[in-house]
Amino acid sequence: MPHFALHYSANLGGFDAASCLVAVNSALAASRHFEEVDIKSRALRIESYEVGTHSRGRGFVAAQLSILEGRSDKTKKELSETVLKAILGCSTLQAIVEVQVTVEVIDIHRASYAKTVLGEARFLAEGNT
Repeated sequence: MPHFALHYSANLGGFDAASCLVAVNSALAASRHFEEVDIKSRALRIESYEVGTHSRGRGFVAAQLSILEGRSDKTKKELSETVLKAILGCSTLQAIVEVQVTVEVIDIHRASYAKTVLGEARFLAEGNT
């Protein structure tokens, strides 16, 4: 935990979703609310979308941070601001389109959440094989 999902409209030329995922993961790890290894993120470019009643000249970046329930509203607000700052800091969003950037923190029901880890993570240090 947490799970981070980033959806963005296809008209954001130059938007580097991969670097945004790295920036968000780093920011979440630095928040000290999560173990680094538990942060999972993904991005999805949305080809079919509408913003309002006419999407020409409009786009979006919509982020969802799903965390186990039990954190205070203050903590959730801090996390959403952390994610928003990371997205804005890494993005190469152009003024070509109006872009709405949103962050939503979602509680995951703790009693119904299941997780297991298969295998073993191995990091090859320089010089090790």
